[in-house]
Amino acid sequence: MRPHTLVAGIGNVFLSDDAFGVEVAARLASRPLPPGVRVEDFGIRGIHLAYELLEGYDALLLVDAVPLGEPPGTLAVLEPERPPAGPGDDRGPGLDAHSMNPEVVLATLDRLGGSVGRTIVVGCQPADLREGMGLSPAVRTAVEPAVDLCLHMLADLSATRNPEGSVLS
Repeated sequence: MRPHTLVAGIGNVFLSDDAFGVEVAARLASRPLPPGVRVEDFGIRGIHLAYELLEGYDALLLVDAVPLGEPPGTLAVLEPERPPAGPGDDRGPGLDAHSMNPEVVLATLDRLGGSVGRTIVVGCQPADLREGMGLSPAVRTAVEPAVDLCLHMLADLSATRNPEGSVLS
C-alpha cells in the first residue's frame, strides 16, 4: 500500500530546541500508526522533503519548532495557506539543499510540478535555538504530548479520507 500521509520531523539537532521535530518523529515512528502513514526524520534536508512529496501524498504533517510568541513548550496546530502558483512561477524563495523552511519546501514542490493535498504543522515554541545538543526542559516536556497530538491528527486525517483514498478538505 502506497503511503498517503507523510509525517516529516524537521529541525537541526545541533541547535538545541530546533531538534523538536526530529525527536517527535523518532518517538512517533515507534508507535502504532494508521495504515498508509509514513514517518520520516528530514532534519534540515528540505530538498529531499520536496522530492519525497513528488511521490504523491494526500497529506503532510510537519513537526517543527515554531516561534509562536507563547511560553516555551507551548504546542500549536497550524494549517498554512499556500498561495496558488502558476506554471513557471518564480516568485517563491529559492531552496538551499541544507536548510529547512516549510514555505520554501512547498514553493519548491509547486515549481517541480508536485502538490500535496493538506498540510498541517504541529509546532512547539522553542526556548533556546543556540548551538548545542539536547532540548531545553520545557520543550523536552512537550515531546510526548506532541506525539499524542500527532496521533490524534493522523486519526482525524484517516477518518476524513474518501472512498477513493484521498483526504477530504
